[in-house]
Amino acid sequence: MKDVIDVMELQREKSRRLVTVDYRQLDFKGGFTPARFIFECGMKLNGQPLTLATAAVIVHRFFKEVDHNSYDWFLIAASSLYLASKIKDDPLNIRDIINVAHNTLHRGSSPLEIGDEYWNMRDAIVQAELLIMRVLKFEANTVHPHKYMLHYLKSMESWLGKNTLESVPIAKLSSAFLQDFHHDPAVLDYQPQHIAISCISLALQCYGVQLPLIDDLDDEAWYSVFVKDLQKDKHWEIMEKIMEVYNREEGN
Repeated sequence: MKDVIDVMELQREKSRRLVTVDYRQLDFKGGFTPARFIFECGMKLNGQPLTLATAAVIVHRFFKEVDHNSYDWFLIAASSLYLASKIKDDPLNIRDIINVAHNTLHRGSSPLEIGDEYWNMRDAIVQAELLIMRVLKFEANTVHPHKYMLHYLKSMESWLGKNTLESVPIAKLSSAFLQDFHHDPAVLDYQPQHIAISCISLALQCYGVQLPLIDDLDDEAWYSVFVKDLQKDKHWEIMEKIMEVYNREEGN
């Protein structure tokens, strides 16, 4: 599996591309582009991972209900980030969001002065926030896979052994998979517990880590202690969906 997808190299390559990509030249790609915009802006703002994941879920849910050609993708993305910061009590200042979003769309531009353009963008973000809430029927909270992943990884510490966890960054890679999967609206299609298991499973396979006492021919047995309703076919389907995110990255 590691020969098929060198995840760490893909992560490094993605970081290099983010600083030069012109979002205005990209296609919508089923919500991939607005979510990618959210993650770049959110990282610049030092947003918390759950805040960025919440914003991505909000933008995917919004565009699932509406025609994306009828709205400014990046205004909705910036408003989703602002809304998510409130939901997760992550104090991202609206002025910072405006300036980062503007600079990310217009590379090399200076921060907006307090004037007509700034106030117009601020009003647009506030109005878009209200629109998003109406489209989502005022249900913007999300049950994230993150808490399940943390629980599963913590439970696996004694199973894998401290030496293995210290030498192989399973937790870091699992988290990277989970973050990147939020670029794709397919993240809405699966239960959070199943997504968490699939991210961990993919990380284990990338590093060739074999869990003790688990037969190679029964690879779904390890996660049956955590979830009882994840079938093998669904497990592999989710992992394939996660890997497809990197194929879409290569196509940008």
